[in-house]
Amino acid sequence: MNQPFADLVFEGGGVKGIGLAGAYSALCERGVGPKRVAGTSAGAITAALVAAGYSAEELDEILLTVPFARFKDTAWEDRVPVIGHPLSVLLQRGIYEGGFFREWMRELLAAKGIRTFSQLADPEATELKDRYRLKVIVSDVTHRRLLVLPDDAASLGIEPGDLDVAYAVRMSMSIPIFFEPVMHRNPRTGLDHLIVDGGMLSNFPVWLFDTTKGEPPRWPTFGMLLVEADPKVPVAHRVEARESGSIIDYVKALASTMMEAHDRLYLEKATFVRTIPIPTLGVSTTEFEITPERIRALYESGRRAAFDFLDRWDFEAYKAEYRSGREHSRREELATRPAAPLSAPPSGGLARA
Repeated sequence: MNQPFADLVFEGGGVKGIGLAGAYSALCERGVGPKRVAGTSAGAITAALVAAGYSAEELDEILLTVPFARFKDTAWEDRVPVIGHPLSVLLQRGIYEGGFFREWMRELLAAKGIRTFSQLADPEATELKDRYRLKVIVSDVTHRRLLVLPDDAASLGIEPGDLDVAYAVRMSMSIPIFFEPVMHRNPRTGLDHLIVDGGMLSNFPVWLFDTTKGEPPRWPTFGMLLVEADPKVPVAHRVEARESGSIIDYVKALASTMMEAHDRLYLEKATFVRTIPIPTLGVSTTEFEITPERIRALYESGRRAAFDFLDRWDFEAYKAEYRSGREHSRREELATRPAAPLSAPPSGGLARA
């Protein structure tokens, strides 16, 4: 495969995002360089580090030393016996503060000289949608809309280039109930914006870099999708398996499952064929006590999935089949055949469908 560049879109998935770094490692090993990157939640973390200039080898080293357990930082209300977590949800709308994560992210970006989106700008870009190498997806609950940052930063009262990258990523990874949402005060209007995990509205924004004027793409977009080991397991059973008895755990499981299912019910064929499905080996979104052995296994799962995909990928065939004006609707195909699991497209047909 001779593919020097690609836009990369990383799906959200909490701790499961380790698999995204493995897939990125395989892409780099095959000579595929990132042009622009985007992501939601954990995908935003990976995308930000890639945009900042971290190599696959550096990401590998970071993953082996990520202080996952310290991401669960708490305040005084969490330490109240019996009612701690419910009290935190009542007062702060989430259990964990997210402060440690933001500082950890800020330090990693600072090590590469990155603080604001202005430092991730493409000086040759002529349109706002192409100006920044990184796009982060967040959900504005107050105004009921999806925001693509930094493009939509003006709606928060911030100039796009002035937006702090670590702040944007912290917004995107605000898993409901688990992490406190970000309450952002718009300095221009004085209005508050309640910002939560981008996965609430779009967990797999593979459409972000598509051309809109009918021109064929100059390079491909590859989406990295985190899939269940057994996609045929009903959603209700997956929620039951994660619920440990308390109402807080149950609500956390519901929110996590909803984000995982989002964007998967109907993916068009053109999205399937440019998607790298990464088996997550049973790792859950909020498994912050993950062992080093499972970290390595999930990372290798991402590498294998990307290598399998690249062995079949043909950009010219993709453009001829899917970017020539023909319509390919996954909905129509599904309507004319028996139901099949949609959360994990068959790996054998991704690049040749």
